[in-house]
Amino acid sequence: MPSDLPTEESRFSEASPFTEEEQRAATVFGSLQEFVTEYVVAVAARRTDDGSHVWCPSWWAHAEAIARLSALWRAFEYLCADPSLGLSNWWLHHADPHLAVLLSPDGPFHACGGPDGHRAPEPLPLDTPPEGLFDDPVFSVMTGDPLAVPIPAEDGP
Repeated sequence: MPSDLPTEESRFSEASPFTEEEQRAATVFGSLQEFVTEYVVAVAARRTDDGSHVWCPSWWAHAEAIARLSALWRAFEYLCADPSLGLSNWWLHHADPHLAVLLSPDGPFHACGGPDGHRAPEPLPLDTPPEGLFDDPVFSVMTGDPLAVPIPAEDGP
């Protein structure tokens, strides 16, 4: 992970006028686990006994599930502050697509359940790309927009 990205600790640095507890109190759910256990499993309840939907009680053991559920939680916390269309937007643009993948029979929980119990899926196969293939600035998110036209500096007064 790049070292210049914010860490959990730096998010609650001394520069913030609020304590970690105050910042967490401003959210509906104080953690991803709370969001999943108190909200997602209740509002997204589906039949899982007929194979049409798959859920793993050990959802936290699946990297893709953590990533998708974290995205859902963050979007929920942001959008629920909009009293008009926030939650509708959350459902349509975040929950529906993520839950469709999460609960899909070929989603991240596809290898769980059944006679073998919980099994984390194998990572996707991966080959190493040729050396230098991604050296072009177009492949970097850290250098700004490589396609932007430079704006000439204005001369002083």
